[in-house]
Amino acid sequence: MKINAGISSLKKSVVFKNSIWGLASSVFQNLLLSLFFIIVARKYSTFDFAQFLIANTLYQIVAAFSTLGLGQWFIREYLITDDKATFVSKFLKIQLFSGVLFYVINIALAYAIYDGTLVRYLAIILGINVIFDNIIFSIKNLNIADFEQKKTFLILLLDAVLRFLVGCALIIHPFSISILAILIIITRLATLNLFIKIGVKSFVGFKSIWNAAVSLLDLKQLILANWSFIVIGSVSILYWRLASIVISKMLTNADVANYEVSFKIFLLAQLIPLILSSTVFPSLVKLYEHPNKQGFQHFYRKFYFLYLLFGVASYTFIYSFSDVIIPFAFGPHYAHTAIFTKQMFLTMIVFPTFFLQANVLIAMKLEKMDMLLNIIGIVSYLIIGFIGLSYERSLSVINYSIFISFVIVHIFQDGILIKKGVTTLQHAAGFYFIVLAMIGGYIYMATLINGYLLFLIFWGLIAIAAFISRNKIMSTFTLKQVTT
Repeated sequence: MKINAGISSLKKSVVFKNSIWGLASSVFQNLLLSLFFIIVARKYSTFDFAQFLIANTLYQIVAAFSTLGLGQWFIREYLITDDKATFVSKFLKIQLFSGVLFYVINIALAYAIYDGTLVRYLAIILGINVIFDNIIFSIKNLNIADFEQKKTFLILLLDAVLRFLVGCALIIHPFSISILAILIIITRLATLNLFIKIGVKSFVGFKSIWNAAVSLLDLKQLILANWSFIVIGSVSILYWRLASIVISKMLTNADVANYEVSFKIFLLAQLIPLILSSTVFPSLVKLYEHPNKQGFQHFYRKFYFLYLLFGVASYTFIYSFSDVIIPFAFGPHYAHTAIFTKQMFLTMIVFPTFFLQANVLIAMKLEKMDMLLNIIGIVSYLIIGFIGLSYERSLSVINYSIFISFVIVHIFQDGILIKKGVTTLQHAAGFYFIVLAMIGGYIYMATLINGYLLFLIFWGLIAIAAFISRNKIMSTFTLKQVTT
């Protein structure tokens, strides 16, 4: 009873409070960023837009490595370290130096991979974000560890407002794509300044960061001891960003644009599981340290069910509405993008539970196992993708190969968690049965019923069933208490 009460209190005071805050601000933030993205897509030619996307993709790939993947490691160690000021200062200094190094690498890669003058120039400008993002990354993880995500959400919301204002300026007075890139860097610099002033703890400042003793030996030991986090953090970005590079080299500029439009919508769908995970993960770490693991298992399974429902809901929504939403938002020349978006959203069916189970493994200090699974996933994705592209040069091949690789990793995760006693074979198998039944039934019914009406009926019936089940459980619980 004490464990259950503790879990309930934890969810009310931390997980739900922070998650609701994060969801509310992130909805507005991503709405504004999506409007900016739509404006850019409409205002520039397919060529300029594709060059912008390629340069942005290259910077994001490099940024995935530049943080050294130490976010979750930092959160876990920060929660148990005594000298927090020194620990945070060293981490910020490492991230700053790493950002500068990888910015240089970003420029080198741009010149090595691409011949175009525009994409190289954009890579030089947008690549500065690598340095800014490393510092912001550090402060964001500090706020997560202290359950102070409210600071992060407010600053990122302001960043989205500034980016949207740049888009509005583009509507009023069109300017070149290069000027757009420069304005994006200026807005990011303003965001960084706010993060430093508001997001950093009072015991950390420029002086403490500068004086933090970080030797090459310290850095080497940190990387050697936690290299699995680097792989984990990098692979999560590489899954999607490598696809952009492959598409830019093997397919057309139109395919680049179609993929990025689909991916932008996919990112919006990721909001809820990612925001929940930012507070679920620290809670998992604390619950796992408890001698009795019953609370840890209960916490994981409850959120697993919520993540499952969200994944299915995201796919069914896109299946029913993308044919109308995408042309309306991005213009008639993106009318055929919906089919690729539906293909990409197959991955959203398993992504939320995949992400939750990855957090569980890391909370259990099985990051090397999670790293191995990430490597298996990306190798599977590349093998399937290149084999498919050798037969057919199509964006569909990329989307399906990503989905299959996520399913493969999800199955491996299930096996490990079953072996560790966190879940059971029945629970894991039930996930696949429920998903196949719901998705298969939905696709079949879509051939018989209007898609918009089907979505409302389908989820209306599920909501009613959930409400009835909850009332039965509560009635049974109340009856037992009365009998006792």
